[in-house]
Amino acid sequence: MVNAMHTTLSLRTLSTPSSSLSLSSNLPSPSAFSLRPFPRRHRPLLFIVSASLDAKPTVLVAEKLGEEGLKLLKDFANVDCSYNLTPEELCNKISVCDALIVRSGTKVSRDVFESSSGRLKVVGRAGVGIDNVDLAAATEFGCLVVNAPTANTVAAAEHGIALMAAMARNVSQADASVKAGKWQRNKYVGVSLVGKKLAVMGFGKVGTEVARRAKGLGMHVIAHDPYAPADRARAIGVELVGFEEALSTADFISLHMPLTPATSKVLNDETFAKMKKGVRIVNVARGGVIDEDALVRALDAGIVAQAALDVFTEEPPSKDSKLIMHEQVTATPHLGASTMEAQEGVAIEIAEAVVGALRGELAATAVNAPMVPAEILTELKPFVGLAEKLGRLAVQLVSGGNGVKTVKVTYASSRAPDDLDTRLLRAMITKGLIEPISSVFVNLVNADFIAKQRGLRITEERVILDGSPENPLEYIQVQIDNVESRFASAISDSGEIKVEGRVKDGVPHLTKVGSFEVDVSLEGSIILCRQVDQPGMIGKVGSVLGQENVNVSFMSVGRIAPRKQAVMAIGVDEQPRKESLKKIGDIPAVEEFVFLKL
Repeated sequence: MVNAMHTTLSLRTLSTPSSSLSLSSNLPSPSAFSLRPFPRRHRPLLFIVSASLDAKPTVLVAEKLGEEGLKLLKDFANVDCSYNLTPEELCNKISVCDALIVRSGTKVSRDVFESSSGRLKVVGRAGVGIDNVDLAAATEFGCLVVNAPTANTVAAAEHGIALMAAMARNVSQADASVKAGKWQRNKYVGVSLVGKKLAVMGFGKVGTEVARRAKGLGMHVIAHDPYAPADRARAIGVELVGFEEALSTADFISLHMPLTPATSKVLNDETFAKMKKGVRIVNVARGGVIDEDALVRALDAGIVAQAALDVFTEEPPSKDSKLIMHEQVTATPHLGASTMEAQEGVAIEIAEAVVGALRGELAATAVNAPMVPAEILTELKPFVGLAEKLGRLAVQLVSGGNGVKTVKVTYASSRAPDDLDTRLLRAMITKGLIEPISSVFVNLVNADFIAKQRGLRITEERVILDGSPENPLEYIQVQIDNVESRFASAISDSGEIKVEGRVKDGVPHLTKVGSFEVDVSLEGSIILCRQVDQPGMIGKVGSVLGQENVNVSFMSVGRIAPRKQAVMAIGVDEQPRKESLKKIGDIPAVEEFVFLKL
């Protein structure tokens, strides 16, 4: 049973000749004797970002970070703690840094990525929101952006509840009054929370925790979030409702949405007019989601009775801000994550994420890469290397034509299509296809962007097998259409270059070339030979390599029928000299061969 899946990546948007992936001037000539080492060192896994193997990477910490996080960083990298940098100073420093860690006060703009000259590979945001990082530029430059989404969740939720209670009972105003020598009990009569309707706008991690605590205070909680699963809301007794209903029926509104073009100033004159008169608003999310001038007008008109704000469009706000000075506003200086426990937790979480990325590990908290769950990353890890190496093999088999424009990837699995996430594998195949023939560094972050930029169209297909779904994949097949091959036997019966591989005992293996079955470990490099199937061929080729001191790690022969044509796949630890390869080609029964560097 074949389930075609051609919608995930269809990238024929840049198809001009200049943008196609031309191989004619980059790959070695079809002659097996003119092979040269590929200029770019193979990068394992996803993110290998240190400047060299014998030098520590450099991490710039641009805002204060907890000591435990700094200790983790210093154990692995050179750490430069430089705070309160101007944009110009940041751009000047970044060219010698492999990673950058910021909180919410530092803008990581396109200028920063351009100034890094490609060296910056990881930006760590110590917190949840990433609106101060230009994600489009980060993706374009292949820079991974990671955040710390869990450590300050409880702290932010607690601060939201604290502001709500303080606002409802006029705590800050009454405190200031008492300290001014007054005793105005009648002036600061508040409202109760129990029985009131709270609308949580944004039902992510923080919004969910606010809802849990509000339920404990006896509030009736509704929520609006177009992406939140209804079953998660129901599990804690929260009803998901539409935007208009949330605004028009709530006694309290608590904001927990990210700042995006869609949410910028989402609370404005128009939306305030739809609210229940006397509504109270709490914001511990992002200042930009509220039109602050409109909020002042709503407060003055009595539409909004009170507001409790921890975040502002401009931080710090101006000293003469009408909003800050308004009697019905309770304000704190962005304290949502400011507990001792949260500060240390965020520092450790972001340090671990950045160090992991610098080590080349798969990042579960990546913001501008496909969000692949940690358990999926672990399960697919053996297939990551297989996917990249199949891409590298396939593209090195191309000799000419109009360049690589169309690639089909087939995944064979016993699992249902919805139970197999192939985004990571697709990215690694793209990496393998592009890196050997260009100077571009491809990773999970920029793989789709680079493919689209080069006019490379990748389609994916699932072959559903009978059997146990315990293993995520049986094999991966990479097929390149409409090209000529340096090794004619790699052309399948249907006319495309085709390679196929499996993972055996955790090690990637090449199991098929064209129509020939082989079995060779994808370690080191490979020599493929097409020969007449006759006795002594393995010995003759092995003898040539032995005389040249080339160590053979694996050898496998696939044939059509006895005494007919066969393909020998030989795994070697070193790259043979041209003279050695010529000796193999001079063996009378050898019809063609090719050396492929992994």
